[in-house]
Amino acid sequence: MSTNHADKLLRIAQAQPAVSAREISAAGVPPRVLSRMAASGRLRRVGRGLYTGMEVSPSAHQSVIEVAKQAPKAVVCLLSALEIHEVGVQAPHEVWIALPAGTHAPKGTGTAIRVTRLSGAAFSEGVETVMLDGAPVRVYTLAKTITDCFKLRSKVGLDVALEALREAWKARKVTMDDLSRYAKVNRMSNVMRPYLEALTG
Repeated sequence: MSTNHADKLLRIAQAQPAVSAREISAAGVPPRVLSRMAASGRLRRVGRGLYTGMEVSPSAHQSVIEVAKQAPKAVVCLLSALEIHEVGVQAPHEVWIALPAGTHAPKGTGTAIRVTRLSGAAFSEGVETVMLDGAPVRVYTLAKTITDCFKLRSKVGLDVALEALREAWKARKVTMDDLSRYAKVNRMSNVMRPYLEALTG
């Protein structure tokens, strides 16, 4: 086993709460090195195809990070996105993700997942990558997330959408331009208009 490969793998694994076998391979570390180091106890397996360093503490966002690693096409949305943006009092028991139509949901994650299917601009617009304890996670911006909550209010509740809107606006975390833009993307302009007018009235 190459010492260089082993050292590189340890550096990668120590840098975040979960790293996927796919990422490790992309970094140029052969699968056999990963297998041997996991078997020898120098790496800790935290999920299906996911590893971390022995000294790394679990993240407060561990479940979200693991799901993001196992479903790289997914975008964290709705209640889980609100939690990342620190808006509202939601503490979801599941990780909420959006996937494009026709994409399979990850299996064997060990984490409860709620999948929302979005298409076109409703899926692709408003995606940003945030770093959670060193791990990159794709999540919708706060303004997009709020309009998603209105679009999918039958799933999350209108009260959650309104609370998020009021709190984000009061804390100046969103602008009216962004809210209006994503309301249009989600075809929610008419639904949200009275609530947006009430904020500035």
